Amino acid sequence: MSNTTVPIPPIAKGSLTKLWVGVGAAFAIAAGGAWLGTAGAAEGFCGAKAFAPAAGQVLGPDTTASGLRIQTVKTGTGPAPTDADTVLINYKGTLPDGTPFDANDRVPMEVQGVVPGFSEALKMMQRDGSYKICIPPALGYGAEAKGPLPANATLLFDVDMIDFKPTTEIRAIQQQMQQQQQQGGQMPLPPQGQP
Repeated sequence: MSNTTVPIPPIAKGSLTKLWVGVGAAFAIAAGGAWLGTAGAAEGFCGAKAFAPAAGQVLGPDTTASGLRIQTVKTGTGPAPTDADTVLINYKGTLPDGTPFDANDRVPMEVQGVVPGFSEALKMMQRDGSYKICIPPALGYGAEAKGPLPANATLLFDVDMIDFKPTTEIRAIQQQMQQQQQQGGQMPLPPQGQP
């Protein structure tokens, strides 16, 4: 019995290096394409169409480190709320295709009681200001479908910041109102002869 061997021709010097460089370049191109595709998709939802045109007093939107985009349409005054505050706002929420999903006027909200992106945006607002915000899915409801919102929904909001107060103050007022209701809703009258 004899074994026949077929000699393998030698590989040209440097060919193996060129092969690995080619594999690395293909990987880099694929990774770059995926990153640009993701960035392009996010820009599509939170792009120029989602915000007011920058003109006069209106600046283009800012993007935070978390990916939230916010635009000041009308500058407010004073400080911004903190996690310890309850805000009073008007808002309208829509999906990127323009479908409205929620709207309310003069609604109180605890800054810590909303999705992370909305909370982050509230802490960047001032009294009497108007804002447009774009919340990516990771800062909203994520992969969870919530009522009329599909999974992985990007959320667009128009928000008017009316006012805000410390949540402890709001709770004290609510407690006082509950006590008054339990007492029959009657406010005690001042003694005769006093205002």
